[in-house]
Amino acid sequence: MPKAIRFHKPGGPEVLVWEDVEVRDPGAGEVRVRHHAVGVNYIDIYHRSGLYKVPLPSAIGMEGAGVVEAVGAGVTDIKEGDRVAYAAPPIGSYSESRLAPADRLVSLPDGIPFETAAGMMLKGMTVQYLIKRTFKVQPGMKVLLHAAAGGVGLIACQWLKSIGVTVIGTVGSDAKAALAKAHGCAHTIVYTRENFVERVKEITGGKGVPVVYDAVGKDVFVGSLDCLAPLGMYVNFGNASGPVPQFDPLLLSQKGSLFMTRPTLVHYTAKREDLLAAATDLFEVVKSGNVKIEIAQRYPLKDAAQAHRDLESRKTTGSAVLLP
Repeated sequence: MPKAIRFHKPGGPEVLVWEDVEVRDPGAGEVRVRHHAVGVNYIDIYHRSGLYKVPLPSAIGMEGAGVVEAVGAGVTDIKEGDRVAYAAPPIGSYSESRLAPADRLVSLPDGIPFETAAGMMLKGMTVQYLIKRTFKVQPGMKVLLHAAAGGVGLIACQWLKSIGVTVIGTVGSDAKAALAKAHGCAHTIVYTRENFVERVKEITGGKGVPVVYDAVGKDVFVGSLDCLAPLGMYVNFGNASGPVPQFDPLLLSQKGSLFMTRPTLVHYTAKREDLLAAATDLFEVVKSGNVKIEIAQRYPLKDAAQAHRDLESRKTTGSAVLLP
């Protein structure tokens, strides 16, 4: 019987348990996937902690890569033996094998290993919609990117540089600053000792930036607004330090008629054609060599709790994967 990580109540990493699970034959529109690598993302922590509510007991994980073992009725574009990857609900990727909706899977091109796919699908497609759809960056722009040495951050630094955008990135240490710079971040700000608002103003000659990409949340919210030029956009796509606090929308007016959005990958890839377009764009930029995926942490699947501890304590850089 295959095994999976599950949790029966919300809480810290200790609520994650390694259990036997039954995986039935795929039904209509489903496939059964045998995982070769599984991605670890902050949204997994939101599910586990209860910030994002899920029915309990629950599986966990939204990203994986592996081989199709069986297909259900009506599945025509994926067949047994195909290499596939995904970053989509329903959650349950922390497993040796699972059932998944066929329309949420994409075929994995030759030349992209399973570990690379598991470390890039959610983060890479997130970067794709952030820089090409949520706010369409243009060559010559300067942007502020929080957590520039994280999984999304390292992909974003490289991708933005490849299209002529100057990245100003915040990081937590000199080591992370060096890592971000090595991946294309032009200006790094070590937030533990530098005032990032003052540094952004200095770098931009007092003009501010047209967009802030923020996966940190509470701790940088007001400062991020202060970094924006008039009519700029604050894009909050994560809560590593906690959710953005409640505020009066008048604040956006007072700080320059700013825009704010809280996007998620699920909505940007809800249509299959959008999912395929985002994945294709990601595969192409990775195969071109302009974006290299940094798999900096690998854990046995059964040790998912340790992966969560490391991610929450900000010990990780790049992507982390679980190996069944």
